[in-house]
Amino acid sequence: MITYRTHTCGELNKDHKNQAVSLSGWVHKKRDHGNLLFIDLRDNYGISQCVIEKGHKNFYDLEKISLETVIKIDGKVLERSSDTINSDLKTGDIEISINNFLILGETKDLPLPVFLDEDYSEDIRLKYRFLDLRRKRIHENIILRSNVISFIREEMKKLGFLEFQTPILTSSSPEGARDFLVPSRLNPGKFYALPQAPQQFKQLIMVAGFDKYFQIAPCFRDEDARADRSPGEFYQLDIEMSFVNQDDIFDIIEKLFIKVFDKFSKNEIISKKFPRISYEEALLKYGSDKPDLRNPLLIFDVSDIFNRKDVKFEIFKKLVSKGNIVRAIVTKNTIEKPRSFFDGLDKWARSEGAAGLAYFSFEEMNGQIFGKGTVGKLFSQNALKEIIKITKAEIGDSIFFACGSKTEVEKILSSARKKIAEELDLINKNKFAFCWIVDYPMYEFDEKTKKIVFSHNPFSMPQGDLKKLDFDNPLNIKAYQYDIVCNGVELSSGAIRNHIPDLMYKLFSIAGYSKTDTDNQFSGMINALSYGAPPHGGIAPGIDRIIMLLANERNIREVTMFPMNQNAQDLMMNAPSEVKNGQLRDLNIKVLKKD
Repeated sequence: MITYRTHTCGELNKDHKNQAVSLSGWVHKKRDHGNLLFIDLRDNYGISQCVIEKGHKNFYDLEKISLETVIKIDGKVLERSSDTINSDLKTGDIEISINNFLILGETKDLPLPVFLDEDYSEDIRLKYRFLDLRRKRIHENIILRSNVISFIREEMKKLGFLEFQTPILTSSSPEGARDFLVPSRLNPGKFYALPQAPQQFKQLIMVAGFDKYFQIAPCFRDEDARADRSPGEFYQLDIEMSFVNQDDIFDIIEKLFIKVFDKFSKNEIISKKFPRISYEEALLKYGSDKPDLRNPLLIFDVSDIFNRKDVKFEIFKKLVSKGNIVRAIVTKNTIEKPRSFFDGLDKWARSEGAAGLAYFSFEEMNGQIFGKGTVGKLFSQNALKEIIKITKAEIGDSIFFACGSKTEVEKILSSARKKIAEELDLINKNKFAFCWIVDYPMYEFDEKTKKIVFSHNPFSMPQGDLKKLDFDNPLNIKAYQYDIVCNGVELSSGAIRNHIPDLMYKLFSIAGYSKTDTDNQFSGMINALSYGAPPHGGIAPGIDRIIMLLANERNIREVTMFPMNQNAQDLMMNAPSEVKNGQLRDLNIKVLKKD
């Protein structure tokens, strides 16, 4: 029986000097120095440099060997001279003099280089993901993922949580994203759904009397891909607690996140008491409910300025008179920036589909304030002073305006806030800035359907005295719903749950559900809540997004072992794929071809 290794490729050091060792791994690099051939041998744990002299019987065989061939090496540990130590390697103060070697696994020509971490075609990377995962950066990301999940599990147990697994085959939900459906062979014409989240099950666990639940839960949503969201499936730290309020949940999550981010990143957490920002305030100050608080730029509403007679900016004045708004961003000490800086931002805004960004700088001459720039000349002294008062601007600062509907202005200024901060290098990328977004509206008005719909989570508890809720004005009702955001990335949504059936019927009726509809679509939940349900709430931070932040990656595919591409295809396993007609007959399914 072969002994493949006495040590791993990442553990040898000068304490092993003169020892006979066996290593197994992949040929990472080769360097032929004429009389000496150096081979870097790599395994999961690290790299060891191996060397063989030209006169050795195995020299020419090793010289011809292809990169990524799997080999076993027998040799002797040598201490490197001081001028050849490689401080970048854990094993950098030794090398192995090769006596014998054995090929364990040959390789074909490589479709992508493993020893380089540079960008490569996404299709090639995903089709040959097993090779891509050998590359240093992504290999370390996946190990980080494993370590973070293990750490979270241990911390949750210390906090008194029990881990349970919830069903993967469940019923379809009318709320949220599209379901992945699974046909039932034993129940023709009926379908299971893969869970978008264990939402109802974790609430049922609370009703069942288990006080604190968690799970590293797989979730399935038929959504389009984007940088911070994988198509198909993702994982979340699913949490639910009984007899808690919003503050109790915040306390648990803040403690957990501080421990996780302190342990697995060198970046500083700006505030270890995460600030709470109302949904309305977030949209006003940042244009988004996912603000990056590392960015110091704020947005100010200056609509009233354009109702003044001493403001001659007629285009904006006309739009404001028709119900539009004007909001602005102030940049500090930018008056001396070249014209190209300002025009470039205006041009960028137009490329984003906006009408552009009007701008000027605040200038003072002979004790008088002026707006430097064409637009600035349209504002009187008093109007400029009023703008300065509202925005806390100073002489030498510049201001950028956007005008339009509330939604349009929020969208462009949220993007402009990020764009300007990047242009001015204002964001400290070595910090984490957490915050809670709270006080979400229970409902919103859907412009497409012209109906009132749930804005967030239909199972949430409304705020205020439940006996005095203003059901006649449902858009004014706030809910105990909250998001946790870090560096502009939404890590999770959560809520205190509605555990009162009669209240649930009323809230669903406002969104257009009859009592029968609610019973049919949420029968398990309604039935369970009718048998003595405790007040409860929870949250579900996304594991993939947490790892993405810790690994300082911009795309979630860099921290996911086997992701799909943008079209929700697994190029490596060729999924989704066609199935045989016999399988479809068993499921009573017929595939219709699209025109």
